[in-house]
Amino acid sequence: SMASPALLMRVVASAYSVAEKAATIVRNIMAAGDLGIVEKTGANDLQTKADRLVQMSICASLARKFPKVTIIGEEELPTDEVTEELIEDGHCEEILKKTCPSQYTGIKEEELVIWVDPLDGTKEYTEGLLDHVTVLIGIAYGGKAIAGVINQPYYNYEAGADAVLGRTIWGVLGLGAFGFQLTEAPAGKHIIVTTRSHSSTLVNDCISALKPDSVIRVGGAGNKIIQLIEGKASAYVFASPGCKKWDTCAPEAILHAVGGKITDIHGNSFQYNKEVKHMNSAGVLATLRNYDYYASRIPNTVKQSLVP
Repeated sequence: SMASPALLMRVVASAYSVAEKAATIVRNIMAAGDLGIVEKTGANDLQTKADRLVQMSICASLARKFPKVTIIGEEELPTDEVTEELIEDGHCEEILKKTCPSQYTGIKEEELVIWVDPLDGTKEYTEGLLDHVTVLIGIAYGGKAIAGVINQPYYNYEAGADAVLGRTIWGVLGLGAFGFQLTEAPAGKHIIVTTRSHSSTLVNDCISALKPDSVIRVGGAGNKIIQLIEGKASAYVFASPGCKKWDTCAPEAILHAVGGKITDIHGNSFQYNKEVKHMNSAGVLATLRNYDYYASRIPNTVKQSLVP
C-alpha cells in the first residue's frame, strides 16, 4: 500500500485549498461593496471585513486538521466559534502526489509554525488596486520558512469578463515552486520594487544610493516577491521597520525554493519560531539573483538607522 504523504505535504496541500477559499471570501466581500474598514493604528494601517473573515477561515480550517500546529495570524481577533461556512476541508491532490524532501519527512505537528497574512496589501484593496492583494500562508520549521502559499485573488482581473480570476503559487524548499513561470529580470538592469504607501526619507535615500534604472512602487510583500520571481524587478528593497513575519514567511519560502534570497537590510536571515518578535525591524532586501550586488551597496548610514 502507498505510504501516507508526509505531514508537511499534507499541510501545504490543505493550505492551498484554504488559500483558494480565502480568495473567494476576499472577492465576495469586495463584490458586496461593504468592506467594513477600521483603522488599527492610523490611516495607513487598516483592517477590513475581509482581513477578519479570511483570517478566521484560514486559522480555523488549518487548526481543525492540524490541531498541534502553532498558527500566528496578523489580526488580533476574538476567539469566537467560527461558522461552518468559513471552514475549508479540502486539499490539493497534485501537491500530495509530490515527494516530500527527505529532510522534512519526520516533522511532527508541534514543530510547525504557520504565519498567516489574511490580506496582504489591505490599503491597496480598499483603493481598488486589486492586483496588489495577496493571501499569505507561510510554514516554518526550526525557525526557518520552509514552505509557503501565495494566492492572488485578483490575478487576471484586467483580462476581461471571461477571464478566470485568481491563482495560487506554492513552494517547498528542496522541491521547488509552482503555479507561475519563473523569469529572471533583464540582465544588467537594476529595477527596484519597493513600498507604495509606507515611504520615508530613509526608504528613498537607500534606493537612490543603489542607482536603479527604475523603481516600481507597489503594495504588499507577497506582490513584491512575485515581481522578483516573474522577472519584473531585480531587487526588493525596504529600508524601514514596517514589515512583519507574516508578510515575509510565505514569500521567503517561495523565493528560496527557486534559489533567491531575502534578508534584513544587514544581511541577517529572518527567524520564524513561535517566540520570535513579529516585527522585521531592520527592513527587507530580497533578490532572485545577484543578491550580493545589492547587499554590498546598502549605505552604512541606512544600516545604522535600522536596528535588528
